[in-house]
Amino acid sequence: MIKDITFGQYFPAKSIIHRLDPRIKLVLSLMFIIFIFVAQNAVSLAFIGTLTLLFVLISRVPVSLFLKNIKAILFVIILTSVLNALYVTTGNVLLEFWIIKITADGVKRALFMSARIIILIISSSLLTYTTTPTELTDAIERLLKPLRFIGLGEAVHVMAMMITIALRFIPTLIEETDKIMSAQKARGADLESGTLFERIKALIPILVPLLISSVRRAYDLAEAMECRCYNGGSGRQRMKQLKLAGRDYLSLAVLVVCMSAIIAFNIIF
Repeated sequence: MIKDITFGQYFPAKSIIHRLDPRIKLVLSLMFIIFIFVAQNAVSLAFIGTLTLLFVLISRVPVSLFLKNIKAILFVIILTSVLNALYVTTGNVLLEFWIIKITADGVKRALFMSARIIILIISSSLLTYTTTPTELTDAIERLLKPLRFIGLGEAVHVMAMMITIALRFIPTLIEETDKIMSAQKARGADLESGTLFERIKALIPILVPLLISSVRRAYDLAEAMECRCYNGGSGRQRMKQLKLAGRDYLSLAVLVVCMSAIIAFNIIF
């Protein structure tokens, strides 16, 4: 299960999405996520799902990577579906047992919420798969650059750097966790059986070395940045300058048209 989590990884490929300006990709991703929640019926959500599938194909990122992310949160999707199916009690009754009543509207709501979560995970993963951590840092810092007029210029750089470091070390921590779990299993540790309290207690031999390893990595990173005379964002120059191209404006215009279509679907259907 740990190996199935690929969020935060960058997949190099030659696609138009990879070549987009990271600022545009970040803005488009935020807009897309907002409109995932704006969609209020099956037609609008199906339209967003079709767009998501189209973006995945254009990005040339293997579909298996997105399926791994979905598999990693499959329990959350199932739990959400069950709760929504039980919560909605209107419509034709499909199953009734004791205090449990499942209706047609409940099933529709469960499917709707599950599809929304899946689309949300895929669209979020698409940003990190097609954007390097360095590009993401520059995009966040440039988008929040106006905050320097109220004295938050240095804070913006620090926040962008923290987000980048966090995304960069997600795959590393996942790999480290998998190694520790394999080592504990080789020593006879049982991590998959027993009561809930026993399984939580069995995680302590994993969390402690993982915490120690994380602190050690953080210390090494801080020392490396200090040796390279890193002093924050003041006077910092970038090797790659961000410039908007025609494809960036075109992609923004296309997404605005698609978002307008979603609003129209909400009104019509």
